[in-house]
Amino acid sequence: MELIVKVGMLAAAALNYIFQALYFTHMVQLNSYRSERYRKWCRDHDDRLVNVRRMAPALCIPAMWLNGRVSDTVFYAVAAGILLLTALLHLPKKAKKPLVFTHRVWRLIVAEAVLFLLVATLCFFVSAQRAVGFIGLFSIIVWLWVGLVNGALQPLEKAIGDGYVKKAKARMEAQPELTVIGITGSYGKTSVKTFLHALLSVKYNTLMTPGSYNTTMGVVRTIREMLLPSHEIFLVEMGAKQVGDIQEICDLVHPQYGIISAIGEQHLETFLTLDNIIATKFELADSLPQNGCAFLNTDNPYIREREVSVPAVTYGVKSDSDADYRATDITVSVSGSEFTFITPDGESRRFSTRLLGEHTIQNLAGCMAVAHKLGVSLEEMVYPIRRLKPVEHRLQLLPNGYIDDAYNSNPAGFRSALDTLSKFEARRVLVTPGMVELGERQEELNRELGAYAADKCDIAVLVGEKQAPPLKEGLLSAGFPEEKLFVARDLKEALSLVQGLPPVEKQIVLLENDLPDNF
Repeated sequence: MELIVKVGMLAAAALNYIFQALYFTHMVQLNSYRSERYRKWCRDHDDRLVNVRRMAPALCIPAMWLNGRVSDTVFYAVAAGILLLTALLHLPKKAKKPLVFTHRVWRLIVAEAVLFLLVATLCFFVSAQRAVGFIGLFSIIVWLWVGLVNGALQPLEKAIGDGYVKKAKARMEAQPELTVIGITGSYGKTSVKTFLHALLSVKYNTLMTPGSYNTTMGVVRTIREMLLPSHEIFLVEMGAKQVGDIQEICDLVHPQYGIISAIGEQHLETFLTLDNIIATKFELADSLPQNGCAFLNTDNPYIREREVSVPAVTYGVKSDSDADYRATDITVSVSGSEFTFITPDGESRRFSTRLLGEHTIQNLAGCMAVAHKLGVSLEEMVYPIRRLKPVEHRLQLLPNGYIDDAYNSNPAGFRSALDTLSKFEARRVLVTPGMVELGERQEELNRELGAYAADKCDIAVLVGEKQAPPLKEGLLSAGFPEEKLFVARDLKEALSLVQGLPPVEKQIVLLENDLPDNF
């Protein structure tokens, strides 16, 4: 009987370990598997590491007082109950962006399982007191074991990654006629990629990197699994969180054309300075051949002020813009937007689309400039532009009167979304947790955004008690009425507050940003 109960204790410890390890493996994945980012996440979120639920296995230590006072069977049973309770407290919850079970994650999970089996084996052969005490201590710091395993696997992952990159480069070299278009920017990359794919597909067999596959390994996976000899154009979204990230992707795919959609204060925690962001985004333009072309959004001051050494085509939507391609006379309604598009030779045409927001039309204008340069006429663009749908969670107007801009996470996009909200003749409700990953400037920028929102919305619902103060200060400093300002613990409570508002004939609700699970 004692053996069965001892095995039961280790089984309960395994269940607790599995649930916690899956959570922290998810956090490792959201931090790009980078050990330094995971360590920073642990420092910034110590409340998720040390709390009542995480520390419950510590009860095994005072339970050791029972050793010698009761039978080992009862002693193990008490420890099993404690560990089983801990496991139940850590049952997996639905995530906004679930853990993706990639090959790398499976390697992590296997290594984590091996570590636990070693610990369980040790506990099986030592005295009851040592077994209970050790398994209790081990179960308190699962976050540490996951981090150590991830760090230990880095050399292996680098070797595997290098092998994948080598194969992807060989695949690219085997298709010298393939036209590669790189797409980067602080924001707008995914929208530009999606819109451009729709326009170019009118004339070419086009492949784009799916979803948010905008890292080197994401591009490698796209090449290995999706690129076919029949593809004529390859659209590559290029993301970055530190200097050199864009260059690394360019060295892999060698783009002939590049689009820089926008540059702004984003990911300052890793970039540290705006100058680093600008230099990194322009790694794309610097990598283009002399017979290539850079497409630049000159509405953006950081792009406009930077010179490039290759031929450049400019685009914009500002009324005073002198860009080569321009979108003008933009109007917005509940059914979408209309605008006039003008080419460098003076040709113009009126377009209608279901897309919302000036910065969305700005992104579309860049795509139209590229497509036009590659031989797609304005007439051929009319139908695909009319059929375009917003990229999910990016200024997506829903049938229930909500504008879903949950994936927006930058100050410029936030301002543009607020401008869009202000154009609706209805009760305008803003629901937001503000911006993150802005380093030392985070509070200041959120305070500025709060002030900017004051005359753009009628009701403001701020999400997250930690995030709310700077936004709240900004709103109140700009004269926003305090009785129309609410603070919710989480998005669920925020939506309940919106649903509980007094009924009106027309209401539009902007869901601006939704923090990922690691915030």
